[in-house]
Amino acid sequence: MNKFVASCLGLLLMAALPGARAETVQGRLELRWGDPAAVQGKARLPSRFVATLVGDDGSRRVLDPAQARRAAVDLYALGNRRVAVEFSPAKRGTGAAAITAIVPTDRARLPASSKALVEAKIAGNTRWVTVACKFSDIATEQNPVSFFNDQYGTASGRLGHYWSEVSYGKINLTGSSAYGWFTLPQPRSFYVTMVDGKEKANLNQLFRDCAALADPVVDFNSVQGINMMFNGDLDGYAWGGGACGVLEGVDQCIRNTWNPPWSFANLAPLAHEMGHGYGLPHSDNSDGDSDPYDNPWDVMSDAWSNAASTVTYGRLPKHINTVQRERLGWLEPARQLSVGAGTAHRELVLDRASLAGSGNLQAITLYTRNPDARGIYTYRIEARRRIGTYESQLAGDAVIIHAVATSFNQAGDPVLGMAYSVDADVPPADRSNNEGSMFKVGEVWVSPDGTQRVKVVRETAEGFVVNIGWPRETGGNMRPRVRPSAVAPAVSSASRPGSTPAS
Repeated sequence: MNKFVASCLGLLLMAALPGARAETVQGRLELRWGDPAAVQGKARLPSRFVATLVGDDGSRRVLDPAQARRAAVDLYALGNRRVAVEFSPAKRGTGAAAITAIVPTDRARLPASSKALVEAKIAGNTRWVTVACKFSDIATEQNPVSFFNDQYGTASGRLGHYWSEVSYGKINLTGSSAYGWFTLPQPRSFYVTMVDGKEKANLNQLFRDCAALADPVVDFNSVQGINMMFNGDLDGYAWGGGACGVLEGVDQCIRNTWNPPWSFANLAPLAHEMGHGYGLPHSDNSDGDSDPYDNPWDVMSDAWSNAASTVTYGRLPKHINTVQRERLGWLEPARQLSVGAGTAHRELVLDRASLAGSGNLQAITLYTRNPDARGIYTYRIEARRRIGTYESQLAGDAVIIHAVATSFNQAGDPVLGMAYSVDADVPPADRSNNEGSMFKVGEVWVSPDGTQRVKVVRETAEGFVVNIGWPRETGGNMRPRVRPSAVAPAVSSASRPGSTPAS
């Protein structure tokens, strides 16, 4: 084991019970999100998240998601990377060992204080290939291969254009292409079986068989991601994240998605799964339930509502929030400002988040003095406008505020995690396309602890002017009437300081 990993885990070993020995296991970290189909009139299946440590011998050890999030500074940045996981000695009578640390083993020469240890930045060419596979007992080919090729185009309303726009030109999909249809060696019933009364897709077998069929015509060494399309339903979910297995004779991990017909017929859910491939978690609203699909401001939450559409490519993806743009290195530092509690009142120009080449701020991060009921004390301010191919059907032109779960790296620097749209209505709406989630000219938001204040002063051609902080009071001690922030109840899916949120 390299010196850095040994030193990190050694601190934890010293804290173990006398005579007890912690177990340290190295392998590759595989993260997958399962996103259910949205069926009108039916209750949506719950979101799924699976974290697995894949050993060099091919063994697979499923990790407890909550423990894994707490043990890593930024779990989502570690997907498909080689890591060392420390398991504490099992407590007497439980037989279960808890995860106490997850650290990358591929950044050993960096100092322990470096933020790059969990850096999630993605830049340059990210070539994807589509591999279309059909079950041996289902003959239907919903779309020709040319359709999948065209999805990667750079014209407006296609994936190549979308990811370039969302990343402000930081990434491109140049060279992405499609292959198929290939016939799988087994029927659907072989890959999708009943487990505890529910359908479960064998994603590993689907990955192995589909990739093997494409191997003679696809050079997997030259791609960064695979979109697998299947001509039948899987288990009620589309899946995205990573897959570890043999490609081109080498055991490796790669970004991968598994898409049933309802997913690849619409660019919005397909982009959502690709987002998981890039390491993006879900976003959410602030209603406190376990459903992460009720924030229509972000394709990584509700991909379907308030979405533009075309006849050919169905629902189009909206942009992602600026928190995740920052995590992936797409939002320039010059476009951001951090404001601590008690900072002097100031007026700022805030351009819409979708504007490429902005010369003004596009993200303001506020830190409160005290956490809210969920343990959150970081808030992100951004502007959204109904403009362009992907944002034209948003709920309105407004300043949007997200509460952001925050953890810390070894240097004590904040690492931003899952974002929850703030709703001024009490109680918060079930879906955050309501007026309470939009802050417009003349409206004010105050943090739950009263240490931060945002007022929307006026519109500009590309966004808004906002006042940050409390104005100097004269002639009395009365503060202006405001729309107070709804303080969400403590819920299991929310994070606390030093932890990472649900999914």
